[in-house]
Amino acid sequence: MTVTTKKLTFEEYLTYSDGTDTRYELVNGELVAMSIGTGQHGEIIDFLYRQIDAEIGRSGRDWIVRPVAIGVRSPRAGKWDTSRIPDLTIIPSQQWRELRTREAVIELNEPPPILVIEVVSESTKTADYRAKRVEYNVLNIPEYWVVDPLTSKVTIFTLVEELYEGREFVGAEQIVSGTFPELTLTSEQIIWAGAIPSNEEN
Repeated sequence: MTVTTKKLTFEEYLTYSDGTDTRYELVNGELVAMSIGTGQHGEIIDFLYRQIDAEIGRSGRDWIVRPVAIGVRSPRAGKWDTSRIPDLTIIPSQQWRELRTREAVIELNEPPPILVIEVVSESTKTADYRAKRVEYNVLNIPEYWVVDPLTSKVTIFTLVEELYEGREFVGAEQIVSGTFPELTLTSEQIIWAGAIPSNEEN
């Protein structure tokens, strides 16, 4: 939901406060409130955070994953600025340490995230599949996941020769991630936030 009529610059966005805990994305200079989402939406974010955090630790990579905590400034077409806040963002630990002393927004001249994940809700499905896909592609983010509980599928977009190629996963299909090739999760495990046990637990 767009909540402003006055266009904001990126600098004004960084200092904007309406006195509430509402998080906003900036889209072409307009504040767009981030919806709370369903309980399932929150469970999916929490489940993926725990799974990816554990896989980063297991693999020994010097990366971090953060839920709804890192902004990504986007070169969206038009006069006004855009800054997204993915549901999950994976970046190198050093980059996260650098963000600790300023607004946690990755600028256009900085290395892009390693991977971003969006969990679809009724109000975000168009942006998640279309606008953000284009924006994250332009930013050269190597991998972008769209987790869609509305249609019970996970789509993984991988950057190939500067364009995203998407692959959909449904049901008991194990997802295939170039970033986390040893992550053993099925689409339904993600959609149902771990309620469906893995093969090792059967």
